[in-house]
Amino acid sequence: MTANSNFKKHLEEISALLDRVSDEMVGRVETASELTLQSILSGKKVIAFGNGGSAADASHFAGEFVGRFRRDRRALPAISLSAETVSVTAIGNDFGFEQIFERQIEAFGIQGDIAIGITTSGSSKNVLRALQKAKEQGLAAVALTGELGLKEDIQCDCIISVPSKITYEIQELHKIILHSICDYVEAAMIQ
Repeated sequence: MTANSNFKKHLEEISALLDRVSDEMVGRVETASELTLQSILSGKKVIAFGNGGSAADASHFAGEFVGRFRRDRRALPAISLSAETVSVTAIGNDFGFEQIFERQIEAFGIQGDIAIGITTSGSSKNVLRALQKAKEQGLAAVALTGELGLKEDIQCDCIISVPSKITYEIQELHKIILHSICDYVEAAMIQ
């Protein structure tokens, strides 16, 4: 297989995944976008987190708010808990890896903020615990996951499940979802 044929195969797989996206999923992305906008309009912040590639997505997402996505506008408050290396390593060492995001939500999350947890498997304990803590503290909670959904009964305002069990496909669509949220909020902010 050549590099070009491999790339074409990858595009075909992602195209097939996009064809499986349901109206229900589109509606959930709209809900997550509106929840995010309401937090920003209320003077609150976006708090994103995840592990591995999802950590990178959380940091990229936060950066789009603080910087810009497509339009010039004022900086918007967003943080990535995954990028807080001192907190992550200290909490992981002293309390355990399962608490690295939960304790940061406890410290930084205030009522009206929105917590966006990203877990392709739906079973990342640290993400699930943080989403639960967010709800306990009065934050809106949104989970991005794969087709299996969340492995525990966590109360969220919105769960967006990508219709795939393949990690890289889930991650590809998570990026599109996060960019869509950015675009929605940004467009509303400059009207």
